[in-house]
Amino acid sequence: MIETILPASVRSAQSFSDRLDISLFPQEQAVIERAVDKRRAEFTTVRALARDALAAIGQSPVPLLPDERGAPGWPAGVVGSMTHCAGYRAAAVARVSECTAVGIDAEPNDALPEGVLETISLPEELPLLAQLPDADGTSWDRLLFSAKESVYKVWYPLARRWLGFQDARVSFSPDGTFTASILVPAPRVHGEPLTTLNGRWAADAQHVMTAITLERPAG
Repeated sequence: MIETILPASVRSAQSFSDRLDISLFPQEQAVIERAVDKRRAEFTTVRALARDALAAIGQSPVPLLPDERGAPGWPAGVVGSMTHCAGYRAAAVARVSECTAVGIDAEPNDALPEGVLETISLPEELPLLAQLPDADGTSWDRLLFSAKESVYKVWYPLARRWLGFQDARVSFSPDGTFTASILVPAPRVHGEPLTTLNGRWAADAQHVMTAITLERPAG
């Protein structure tokens, strides 16, 4: 499913259950040495998927270690993103010669817990969500959360600083696209300030997911 919202320059792998069929590198194992079983399974599964995606672009397995904010470190010459939620895990990677950044996120297709929408949204986003069609069963509030997670996953490797939920304004189109406007000073990417991010979204009965890819300009 994730591949439907990613361009051909990005390779991905997904799973609807845990993937424990790899041996972690010692450095990776050290990260989860004291983690609970659920965390260990998530950590191992997304790295198994990342290895599959990396293999698709000719990259051998390497340790993928989280930094101080939890963002995974990728091999030189590679950008990527990981996501995991109940019943779904995925990883996506691309060569830096083709993409500057990739951000993906998946969430359960259920309404956010009470009070969370008010925490993650801007006042002007709420009327936009209310105007979206409800016949298809998409939990738009959860999709908003997912989109802002994807925004952050693109933003952080480029800016190397925090971006809060209310630092980006997101608007969705029923055609499977969305736009995020960055409301704080932004780094320059491809010669321009990173003030707008364009993404794609998808949903089925179980999950919603979002993806943003910054492809390098041709030439």
